[in-house]
Amino acid sequence: MEKQQSKKPLIRFPEFKDAWEHKRLNELLSEAKKRNEDLKYGKDEVLSVSGELGIVNQIEHLGRSYAGVSVHNYHVVEVGDIVYTKSPLKANPFGIIKLNKGKPGIVSTLYAVYKVNQQTAYGPFIDYYFSLDANTNRYLRPLVKKGAKNDMKINNAYVLHDRIFAPAIPEQKRIASFFTVLDKKIAELKQKKNLLEQYKKGVMQKLFSQELRFKDENGKDFPKWEKKKLKYFLKERKTRNTNCEFEEVFSVAKNKGVINQIEHLGRSFASLEISNYKVVLPNDIIYTKSPTSEFPFGIIKQNKLNRTGVVSVLYGVFIPTNKSIGLLLDLYFSNWENTLNYLTPIVQKGAKNTINIGNTDFLNGSEISLPASLEEQIKIADYILAIDSKINYCNIQLENTKQYRKGLLQKMFI
Repeated sequence: MEKQQSKKPLIRFPEFKDAWEHKRLNELLSEAKKRNEDLKYGKDEVLSVSGELGIVNQIEHLGRSYAGVSVHNYHVVEVGDIVYTKSPLKANPFGIIKLNKGKPGIVSTLYAVYKVNQQTAYGPFIDYYFSLDANTNRYLRPLVKKGAKNDMKINNAYVLHDRIFAPAIPEQKRIASFFTVLDKKIAELKQKKNLLEQYKKGVMQKLFSQELRFKDENGKDFPKWEKKKLKYFLKERKTRNTNCEFEEVFSVAKNKGVINQIEHLGRSFASLEISNYKVVLPNDIIYTKSPTSEFPFGIIKQNKLNRTGVVSVLYGVFIPTNKSIGLLLDLYFSNWENTLNYLTPIVQKGAKNTINIGNTDFLNGSEISLPASLEEQIKIADYILAIDSKINYCNIQLENTKQYRKGLLQKMFI
């Protein structure tokens, strides 16, 4: 490829004025050829390359080592090295390029390892440049030839044959430093969200084991919880979408609960005729008989969306006696063990391994223990909703920061 005219990014720090140069990658990187011949690194120090996590220990990432019988010929990867994995991903059909920010280790001979030229390049800048799928794909597409088994046919040295736009070292460091701060903010928000979710999980366990109890307005204990069948808390909703008044089709997801089907699955699986679909109002309880690995007999969730939609006739739709009891049932059945214990005695599997549970059987299953007092039901629901509100706010901050980062990446790199 001929060297192109120098360019400037759409957004940059004001102290930098010089245009970026179109540099061949072998000016910025050189192939690292050190092998693990002395067996300094063992099979427990084999590294993998992840699109989301970067370079990570293979056992920690995948649960076990996929190393060959001997690792003496594996490439050594030092901290600060650049690794190119020739394994295709959906977003990166020609592989991915990442900087090793963690611990030194080794990678198989199917990977390529490169040293950063300290005179012309700053490793984190290269890493951020290739963190954009468009940049990685655009760079590798002309170089890579795919074999019959979709494997990458490219020499390690030839990977460095093409060019990228890059500024001088000071601007590379300034850009990388800026995105490092953003990444730290994202990591902090993720940790905060995880801590809140763990706190919620712990609170729920204590609430349903009755280790944690609320007091009434006079500081007195609420009545003991009562064991009752679901038919005392729910009744079947039999409303159908006869006039096709409602067009939004819902789905049920383990983590997201009741959600728009297209948003959940990428497309609609609804039949052309939805007049027979069941209507779902806000706060309704939905039981989907679609199994997952964690919920083999289906999932039970409350519709927390503030809108009405429809679901297939294969779903069960139920009206809770009040909004709070609906939330408590949603929380109770979010625990896979509770769901499994409740559904196992009443489930019948069909010829094609389908889940057969009639709505009447669903409501007449084993008894579960819930607060007898409406006031306690409301207190518990409000407490959990307050935690959910914090989690949702944290998640909004996290997603906004991610989008902000993505937008800047696209505009600060050429």
